[in-house]
Amino acid sequence: MTQAELTSHLAEKVGLTKKQAKSVLDELTAVIIKTLKKEGSLKLAGIGVFRKRKTKARVGRNPATGEQIKIPARTRLRFTPAKSLKEAVLGSR
Repeated sequence: MTQAELTSHLAEKVGLTKKQAKSVLDELTAVIIKTLKKEGSLKLAGIGVFRKRKTKARVGRNPATGEQIKIPARTRLRFTPAKSLKEAVLGSR
């Protein structure tokens, strides 16, 4: 689903104009970004948890040449789905 499709769907279901629905999505995105930058994690009930995670520097290999290379430390973004979301999408196991 694209952002335009999501905007249209929200506009139809909630009774907003497409412009208002796009504004809501843009503001939601901005709040998520701001919260992750400031606090490092964001928990959305029923959806899951977004977290910033630091990885350590390590030594890897260039697959083409086999040469060792240094991979620097960096911050990555991780998402852990909520149990209810996993069960809804995948079914109970």
